[in-house]
Amino acid sequence: MAVGSVLLALVLAAAATVAVASGSSGSGADDPDGASADAGFARDMSVHHQQAVEMSFVVRDRTKDEAVRSLAYDIANTQANQRGMMLGWLDLWGLPKADPGRAPMAWMAEPGGSGSGEHSGHGGGHDTGSMDGMSGMDGHGGQGSQGGHDMGGVKTKPGALMPGMATKEEMAQLGAAEGVQAEVLYLQLMTEHHRGGVAMARGCAKLCENPVERKLAQGMVDAQQSEMLLMADMLKQRGAKPLG
Repeated sequence: MAVGSVLLALVLAAAATVAVASGSSGSGADDPDGASADAGFARDMSVHHQQAVEMSFVVRDRTKDEAVRSLAYDIANTQANQRGMMLGWLDLWGLPKADPGRAPMAWMAEPGGSGSGEHSGHGGGHDTGSMDGMSGMDGHGGQGSQGGHDMGGVKTKPGALMPGMATKEEMAQLGAAEGVQAEVLYLQLMTEHHRGGVAMARGCAKLCENPVERKLAQGMVDAQQSEMLLMADMLKQRGAKPLG
């Protein structure tokens, strides 16, 4: 199931890259602006994906279990590919890859957006405390989260940047774990990560105007939901269950 989902996501990603590259010069009147859901999703999901890639490479060094290593490899490859594509779109649109003046997920609270009311006001007056664990992620490393805000039933944990993302402490725990302990923690954290990613992708599927980006977002929803079912089975096999 995971391999099929990953292959589908890779096909969608490749098709999206060709379509956007051939259909946008980066200077057209129809290109998204920096405050759009299209740009916001591309920026935020790029950061979200980067942590998933990091988590997947960490667990591959902490376990010899082939099922977990294979899943981690698939997730890392798929999300690295999608991340590169989304950053490429921002280049094509002539937009920066980071917007320090706009808080993570602000695009979900734009007029007509589907984000919860708790996201309103995330623009200028947002607390931008240090997030050491997110350094090096295309300029988002300096943006903190007010923590606990809700997005379609998925909350951002205090100390995390966006819905589903792990905290610095959780990343450290994963890096220190070994064997089955590392496998269980990875599967639990990645399930949470996918929940947040699915909520964000659903937001883009509704709010983004670029049809290619909407299609990719829906592909993320479908693939990550499939992977969550697989991870639930893998956790059960290890006598554990998803967090929350």
